[in-house]
Amino acid sequence: MPSTMQGVYLTRHGGPEALEWREDIPVPEPGHGQVLVRVAAAGVNNTDINTRVGWYSSDVTGATDAVDQEVEAGGWGGALQFPRIQGGDLCGIVEVAGLETGFQPGQRVTCPINLPRPRPGNPTGFVALGSEIDGAFAQYCLVEASDLYDVSASPLSDVEIAAIPCAFGTAENLLTRAGVTAGQKVLVTGASGGVGLAAVQLATLRGASVWGVTSASKAEVVQSQGAVETFGRDAALPADMFDVVIDVVGGTAWPGLILALKPGGHYAVSGAIAGPIVQADLRDIYLRDITIHGCTHQAFDVFGRLVEMMNAGRIRPLISKTYDLKQIARAQEDFQSKALPGKLVLIP
Repeated sequence: MPSTMQGVYLTRHGGPEALEWREDIPVPEPGHGQVLVRVAAAGVNNTDINTRVGWYSSDVTGATDAVDQEVEAGGWGGALQFPRIQGGDLCGIVEVAGLETGFQPGQRVTCPINLPRPRPGNPTGFVALGSEIDGAFAQYCLVEASDLYDVSASPLSDVEIAAIPCAFGTAENLLTRAGVTAGQKVLVTGASGGVGLAAVQLATLRGASVWGVTSASKAEVVQSQGAVETFGRDAALPADMFDVVIDVVGGTAWPGLILALKPGGHYAVSGAIAGPIVQADLRDIYLRDITIHGCTHQAFDVFGRLVEMMNAGRIRPLISKTYDLKQIARAQEDFQSKALPGKLVLIP
């Protein structure tokens, strides 16, 4: 094993200049119950950018692309320790397995981005790969064996598997928490993005009828993943139509999403790229018995189902482009432009 590796350090909160390419990062050594994974591919996600700019700070009230202030505690769990290796989407090969891990060198593996770490008084506690602990934006990544899943049998490519953990994990969790079942009508915002397309695909697999909110130029892509129809981003949504709304956008369109639900409907949220501060009429919620689900913690069975689908080849993410890891700033710029549907993936 080499003693150093190439990778990207996040040195502080800020713009792309906060990302530093390094070729002298120490390779971590696995301890008891840990596995050193050689990273084969790592997906690009909005959460990486949110963390870089410090969007998770309560001091930030605007959209991801509108953060223009300095923050101190801008990670999922508050203040980050710098430098940090980001990257919550991992597909890799076991290089070294510690004692009693159950893994062997050569196995292909992946893991969720949010890793359960229950604590007294906080049974849904977690840490995030690439936020509280170092992630996949390097040649090697150290992971607890209990967080890893074997995907050696999957017909999907390394790049495709690397596009699944965050987007499909988030989407499957949203659908699970909202209780999406066959025959329901589901509305998905941000439907051409990684999470949105995953939600469209997964809800369709559950037997639901899905509509997506997206730009006209990407409507065909969203329908190719299973959507019945799409609405434009600024379109007025029909009232009392949907059993479930899956939202990763937030912003000024939020009141219309609530009104689009049938009485007794479920709204599930796991993102707010258009802005986290929304205006609500509580009467539209309580008089119509709307249930709101805030979704980050994932039960073990959520990612376990995804692994079963990966290994069976039942899901397949849309990949628009791959980049060398050294091109991370360009990849994140392309991601934020929203010009490309689906997922962008980095190759170490």
